[in-house]
Amino acid sequence: MKILFIIPGSGDSFYCGNCFRDNLQAAALRKAGHDVCIMPLYLPLKHESFQGDTPLFFPATTYYVAQKFFKRRRMPVWLERFTASSPMLKIASSMSGTTSAEGLEDMTLSMITGDNPAFKEQVKRLLDWIVNQEQPDVIHLSSTLLLGVAKEIKGRLQIPIVCSVQDEEVWIDSLNNRDASNAWQGIKDNVQHINRFVTSSIFYKNIVRERIPEIKDADVVYPGINREAYASDTYPVHPTIGFFYRMAKENGLDILADAFVKLKKKGTINHLKLKIGGGFTAKDRPFLKQIRKTLSPYMGDVDISDSYSLDDHAAFYKSITVLSVPITFDEGVGLYLCEAFAAGRPAVEPDTGSFREIVGDAGLIYKKNNSDMLADALERLLADENLLQQCRENASLLSRKRYNDSVLSQELINIYHNVIL
Repeated sequence: MKILFIIPGSGDSFYCGNCFRDNLQAAALRKAGHDVCIMPLYLPLKHESFQGDTPLFFPATTYYVAQKFFKRRRMPVWLERFTASSPMLKIASSMSGTTSAEGLEDMTLSMITGDNPAFKEQVKRLLDWIVNQEQPDVIHLSSTLLLGVAKEIKGRLQIPIVCSVQDEEVWIDSLNNRDASNAWQGIKDNVQHINRFVTSSIFYKNIVRERIPEIKDADVVYPGINREAYASDTYPVHPTIGFFYRMAKENGLDILADAFVKLKKKGTINHLKLKIGGGFTAKDRPFLKQIRKTLSPYMGDVDISDSYSLDDHAAFYKSITVLSVPITFDEGVGLYLCEAFAAGRPAVEPDTGSFREIVGDAGLIYKKNNSDMLADALERLLADENLLQQCRENASLLSRKRYNDSVLSQELINIYHNVIL
């Protein structure tokens, strides 16, 4: 089967949950022998495992300028070439990663509704490319934030479209009230152009029902990890807590840092270490400075990585004893959990969002997402060897049964077959 993935690029400088989800889906389908073509929007995809197979469409710098200054007339060719140049896209990549739509309102609405001339100009190039190539059997859109593209595809091509839906509210709800209302209405108006929606947890399926009732149903397809790459029978000599996600305040790194300091002061877990990875953006640097200050009395037991690459993932989980990402909003799935379980590492997470569903018996869930409760839960797990071993076994079992790439690829193919027939 030939599948075209249309996905936004993030700049590859940090662990982007939805970007990594798209990567896992494409990799699983390729491993199963299917023909997968990846079409990047906004920013190029750099990693060799996830590079775009098409030209870059809707280049971020060009599209931003077009929406800002050329809504009713064509941008000059020289300016378009300049804004789409590698140096300009490199600058945009270095500034990417915000979870706020401030300043990007016009771009956001145009991609959802597909209603302005700047959008029409860019989407025509995308459609021309599809028409002039061997057309796919199915198209998989990364997000409902791209439904304007789906509307144009269905208006010109008779290709079934599957669309992932997850975390859109984080972006849309950062808009002002008027634009947020228009964005939600645009999504509701354009769901008709999608054959099937896919999400990553039962928890988020219920969010979809609440926020977008026009989506009558969505298939739950859990993330799938290449377990062979993550499997490890060895553990670090000293107990090591791991954090692997974008190093941002909303992801709770400050809560974990405070909990680690409390455990070190208490001294009940001998030789306790903390390892932090997942990358960051320029916007996160002041926050990281605060984190380093919090951890300064124990920096000899702390490892903070200043770089990020997809190549880092498997090695990171093999180097820790337990994972904790005490995220401060309701997470739709938590791919870092699925990765940790593939390596046989349990997790300690707050009782929010999908965590109870995703973690199950592969770790501990604590109530009230604060450093005191997190420290208590981590201490309970690390001080009880029998409990730790049981959670390790449960993590590996859950990974084999639910969060593996073979299950993921088969479930996606079943969905694709259903929309093609």
